[in-house]
Amino acid sequence: MSENYTALYEEHKKLGASFTDFGGWQMPLKYSSELAEHRAVRSAAGIFDLSHMGEVWVTGPDAAAFLDYALVGKISAMAVGKAKYSLICKEDGGIIDDLIVYRRPATADTAQGGTDRFLVVPNAGNAQVVAQALAERSAGFDAVVEDVSAATSLIAVQGPKAEEILLRLVPAAQHELVTGLKYYAAVEVPFLVGGASQELLLARTGYTGEDGFEIFVNNDDAAALWQAIVAIADEGELTPAGLASRDSLRLEAGMPLYGNELSLEGDPFAAGLGPVVALSKDGDFVGKAALSALKAAGTGSTTGRKLVGLKGLGRRAGRGHYPVLKDGNVIGEVTSGQPSPTLGYPVAMAYVDVEFTEPGTALDIDLRGKTEPFEVVALPFYKRSK
Repeated sequence: MSENYTALYEEHKKLGASFTDFGGWQMPLKYSSELAEHRAVRSAAGIFDLSHMGEVWVTGPDAAAFLDYALVGKISAMAVGKAKYSLICKEDGGIIDDLIVYRRPATADTAQGGTDRFLVVPNAGNAQVVAQALAERSAGFDAVVEDVSAATSLIAVQGPKAEEILLRLVPAAQHELVTGLKYYAAVEVPFLVGGASQELLLARTGYTGEDGFEIFVNNDDAAALWQAIVAIADEGELTPAGLASRDSLRLEAGMPLYGNELSLEGDPFAAGLGPVVALSKDGDFVGKAALSALKAAGTGSTTGRKLVGLKGLGRRAGRGHYPVLKDGNVIGEVTSGQPSPTLGYPVAMAYVDVEFTEPGTALDIDLRGKTEPFEVVALPFYKRSK
């Protein structure tokens, strides 16, 4: 077994979770039925333990300029309170990780004219690598990189009833902090936990395709917060959900998973993440020259392969690494695939040669020697009604 356990491990054991190793952490795969957990998030709400994710604070007068250099996005253009999806790449353009950056209010510092604060949240298996890369890239900048992953838990409540449930733990006078919170934004909110009020960072972000929230909390208070959220929900309103349903939910929503759709060998343009790369921002950033060359060469548009969605026309699902065929010839490879519980047919994401990426293109997936028909469709497969 892995030696890494989240602060909520005992809560999961009480709920009868089945565990799996993920990014070096023992995480709940499912509690009962992954299908029921998936459907609960789509119809009501699910609660997830995301404490395996990393949390890295970047602070200091040069914090914004430093992140502009370290990441591919224009982080300095973010407004306080907003969040931004970005990438950290190698010099050759390979993707080290995809991550979310939250800009928090600056702290007053009369000696240095203010201290900017950003919270960077990388993926579980990449947290240490990202923290180390940021520390190395901070040389020459007046910025401090502090990895607080080991002391921080992250709880997500996702689904159409997420807001309604969380409001029951927030004083009425502060409800507007939650109801007024926009997508990809964050705010400090007082939560009533165990009879006491506690200010916690609440973000309207998620990985399911539904409305929902992610709450950052110290490890020591994580179990009490989890218990309070579960206790305040009505029967059948909130379902503990594991990694299996999180994966099927994010696939339906067309969201990439590092290690599947994203890797050191891949690049943002082939992955359809070209808009995330701010080649026009002032100054240099790590990977800029390589990424500029890739874009100029037409990578992911006129040359190479591109990530697409595939809709199954039969009943059998393609899985990761299965070959994608056109007229019997291999022209791509599946990165993620499974039956869609919401849509009722198989879905997959795959890298295919750019000439076969037009929606409506008929392709096949080689399912261990037997071909199954699929067609290229625009991502995401599922989009919630608002």
